[in-house]
Amino acid sequence: QSGGYDLNLFTSPPDCNFLCSICHGVLKRPVRLPCSHIFCKKCIVRWLARQKTCPCCRKEVKWKRMVHVNKLRKVIGRLEVKCKNAEAGCSVTCPLAHRKGHQDSCPLEPMACPNEGCSAQVPRRALAEHGQHCQHSAQQRCPMGCGATLGPAERADHNCYRELREAWGLRQERSRALLSRLRRCVRRVHRATNLIRRQLAQLADFLEEDHAQLEGAPEEEEPEAAPEGSSGAGVS
Repeated sequence: QSGGYDLNLFTSPPDCNFLCSICHGVLKRPVRLPCSHIFCKKCIVRWLARQKTCPCCRKEVKWKRMVHVNKLRKVIGRLEVKCKNAEAGCSVTCPLAHRKGHQDSCPLEPMACPNEGCSAQVPRRALAEHGQHCQHSAQQRCPMGCGATLGPAERADHNCYRELREAWGLRQERSRALLSRLRRCVRRVHRATNLIRRQLAQLADFLEEDHAQLEGAPEEEEPEAAPEGSSGAGVS
């Protein structure tokens, strides 16, 4: 496997001075030999396990003379790279040194299902939804859509169609009972309305009779007043 970074990882082609002569990738953890040639640490370690000379100039190399080039490593860390999930649709770019931080939060990063026995790899943003339907989940929703959350033991005996029929039957019974109570209330209101209507009719008849009696009664005559100057006594 290559010890350096893949060239396709970078948003623009890196400078040729940043390339490893062994793997032809961008230097990862660069080290410098006494001859001043620089390689990826992983690449040169593998090379020196077979031969003890520099791959470029063939000068003899001693392990203790290798030096880490931290300044160059920091420069390479500032190069702009694409997300490793770019092919899956992630458009984020960031410095190479921050790539791991983005990967830890990328919504398209493949994640292993946490349920024991499940080998599925799903994007981070879909992990919660996968957990609701995973066959290895301790708790999951009924796949038939009844809304029930079931454990492993319940799933074996679960029949959402039967439960839906039972729930529908109970709802129908409640609806029929409610309708029956409403009908009784309507009948009581109807009886009370008829009674009030009859009482109002009787009251109207009574008022008409009383009014007629008042109109037919004779008026009392007032007594005539005596002429002025007359007295009740006879003239003597």
